[in-house]
Amino acid sequence: PLGFVESSCRSRIFWMKLNKLLLQGKFFQLEIYDPYSGPVLLDEKLASRCGYVLSEDVWGNPVFRASVLGCHVASEADELFSLTVNIKVSSFSSMRAAVTYTYPMYCSYASWASREIVCEENYMEVSVKTDVPAVSNDYTVAWMSALPETQNVAYQQWQLMFVSPSGRKRITVSDAVKLGYSFNNTLSRVYLRAPYHSNESDISLVSGVNMNMITSTSMYRQRWLLLLIDTTVSCPVDGTSFTDTTLTWTVPRVVPTLVVQESTFLSKSIVMGVDDQIIVNPEEMNYLLEHNETHIRITIPIGAEGGKLESSISGGVYGIIYCIDLFLEHTWTDAGWQTTKYTVIKSITTPFKPQIPTVINNTVPEERLFNVAFGHFLPDVSLVAITVGNVPFSLREAQHHSFKIYETPFSNGTKAFILEVSFDDPYVLKEYVNRNETKYTLLVNYTLSVGLEMTLYYHSAEVECVIADIEVPEAVGSCDEENLYLTLPTFGLHQYWDLYLGDKLLTRHLALANGYLAATNSTHLILQIPLFAGGLIYEEVSFQKIKARFDVALRKVRTMESLQMFSISCSFNSSAFIICHPDGTIMVSAQMKTVPAIDMSKTKLRDSSCKPIEYNEAHAFFKFHVTTCGTSVRFEGDHIIYENEISYEKETLPGQSTPIITRDPDYRLTVLCYYQAKETLVLGAFSSDPATSPSFGSGVMSPRSNTAAYRRVRQVLNVVSRVSKDESFMEFYGPSMTILKQPMEPVFLEVELKDKSPNVELYLENCWVAGSPDFNNTPRWNITVDG
Repeated sequence: PLGFVESSCRSRIFWMKLNKLLLQGKFFQLEIYDPYSGPVLLDEKLASRCGYVLSEDVWGNPVFRASVLGCHVASEADELFSLTVNIKVSSFSSMRAAVTYTYPMYCSYASWASREIVCEENYMEVSVKTDVPAVSNDYTVAWMSALPETQNVAYQQWQLMFVSPSGRKRITVSDAVKLGYSFNNTLSRVYLRAPYHSNESDISLVSGVNMNMITSTSMYRQRWLLLLIDTTVSCPVDGTSFTDTTLTWTVPRVVPTLVVQESTFLSKSIVMGVDDQIIVNPEEMNYLLEHNETHIRITIPIGAEGGKLESSISGGVYGIIYCIDLFLEHTWTDAGWQTTKYTVIKSITTPFKPQIPTVINNTVPEERLFNVAFGHFLPDVSLVAITVGNVPFSLREAQHHSFKIYETPFSNGTKAFILEVSFDDPYVLKEYVNRNETKYTLLVNYTLSVGLEMTLYYHSAEVECVIADIEVPEAVGSCDEENLYLTLPTFGLHQYWDLYLGDKLLTRHLALANGYLAATNSTHLILQIPLFAGGLIYEEVSFQKIKARFDVALRKVRTMESLQMFSISCSFNSSAFIICHPDGTIMVSAQMKTVPAIDMSKTKLRDSSCKPIEYNEAHAFFKFHVTTCGTSVRFEGDHIIYENEISYEKETLPGQSTPIITRDPDYRLTVLCYYQAKETLVLGAFSSDPATSPSFGSGVMSPRSNTAAYRRVRQVLNVVSRVSKDESFMEFYGPSMTILKQPMEPVFLEVELKDKSPNVELYLENCWVAGSPDFNNTPRWNITVDG
């Protein structure tokens, strides 16, 4: 096919390159056409023995190279050379149904040097003109030691003698072929081709570079002629070094085993090339070719033109390698060999260099769109899938989901993958932070296909953007005659923040328990807080005015951090109330509607020393603690009840002819405060309205007089009391009997009201024992207190 094969002749080497694009998904083989026996399949052994190389260039194109002295090359006068290659292509690994393309190559090469050495990837080759003197006047040790062996050289047959540290070995050419060598002669030349690291080779260090060396003499005897040819060859096997930015290839300038008289050594030319092309001006490509008395050195910047950067994965880490195919031609003269042309072909790959990809957040918060660049990557990397949150997407699915993915190139030949995701996408994590900001987090896992092997590589990234896009609500407060009102926006409520009453979350249940009324519409919440509902703070209390404040805190849902305190404070006119404070303080405004009017200054609590702190004609205002003023305490269920009584004692008027003895005051008002027994903090004060039944801290005032509507007529009540002997109340002590009781021993007392009047009720409050029937006699011992 057109463009499938390219070929050239570089110096004395055939170069052929196949287009990898036309081989995608296919298998191929090369056959070398032998003019005498037909096609021969190319394999590794044949290649190294016959002077062939099959490899790939840095771009992945198959490359075939062959020496013009190869086994199957046809030669005309050692100047014109031809080689035919069959390229077999099949869709099957078994190569069945293969299509064969026959490709002939031609090369012209007449400028042979006296000695030419080629150091290829898989073989070493030396060729020598046969018309030069075989032995110089300066006999070396190796030559002198070889002379005795010549007596045994077979007639009209080439033989090889190898000299190595283990000794000398003389073998025939046919035996050498069995060891992987190739030896032959043309009209004007003799050549030896040898594999690297054979048994007959030796490694020597020359100017810091390891050289693989084979010291050999080719011998031929015919009649009076004895031909001895030095076919020693030496090639570098290392010499590469690397930095983060460059690679350096070093070759010895003088190889002692190849130069008989170093004093006569003269370097004629040193050229370098890439692939099959000579680089005339290396500096134009930022290459550096330099040499001194001992070394020839080529330095190439990593990533330079002519080579290729490749992506690679090592141990799950992404990185790059740089590959370049170099060759070096060094021509020199010396007294022993006249001219030597020394060619080294070297394919160099740098060590794996980790390149951790970077994630660049190019997000513009005002656009509410993540813009994330992921790079830098070489062209051989492609994005195949992403995972956002924990949800995987193919590229097609990602585009369908409104993710935007595209590539952006850079001037240095690399690229980055751009991902755009809306802040409002459901797979973007959202977290309320600080006072009025949202932290948007994009969790993405990239799946990449890397290199020619398409190795999968995974990289996770977390990108955050914080933007002030939340409006902290502002509350509006108002009041009427009996309630406080709090109005605030419902946006973000329970999502970002909650309302707290003290340290308690203001839930619907707590609101109902405290007597609040709540109403919501599409935008706002309205709380109605009655004057005596739970949770109010009373800043100022008198019988003329109550100044009440309601505080509610706005706190973050997750951290409980308090953002703002909403506070409403209003003053109310109130005439009758009871307030039970959390600290145990009780404030009572008692309204005395009596006929005729009484002196409010003379009202009192159980402890007669506890008088009103304020009063007027119709009201008396008391303030006392639950531990003072005769306040009693009892338990009912899960409540603690504190009780006291406001009373007014009518004074005895002088001049009455018939005094009447009675313990009934003109007016009694019972004050009750209810606290929940399990509450360590009581959160407010509540109305005395019996219709309100808060869960704790409530107060109740119970009047015990009918004088509120009319003046009570004084009368003697028929009350009978007696003491039972036990709890059955079947047997009683007589009125004159002495009763002996131990401390803490119960007394079973029965009190009965004999009056039949429907307007009279009996309340048993206090019973005590005194020394006489006088009610005011002291001392006295209480039997029952507060009923």
